Amino acid sequence: MVTGEVINSNVEQYLTDFVLEAGKIGKILETLGLVVILWIIFQFISFMLHRKKAKVLDSIQRDLKRIEKKVDNLNKTKKK
Repeated sequence: MVTGEVINSNVEQYLTDFVLEAGKIGKILETLGLVVILWIIFQFISFMLHRKKAKVLDSIQRDLKRIEKKVDNLNKTKKK
């Protein structure tokens, strides 16, 4: 009987320790999940900002090419 109580006590202690460790691991995973979600949100915002800047740069580049063509045409007409 005494050994049965000792075994039951040890099993309860192991289960309690296991549950506590699982809880710690759960908190760690929860924290990692939160970090990943925040990283994804940051990447999305960064992507949107870079996309807007790229559109502005593309429009400026198109305008510059158009202006260069006009200047070239003016130079050609003046030379003639």
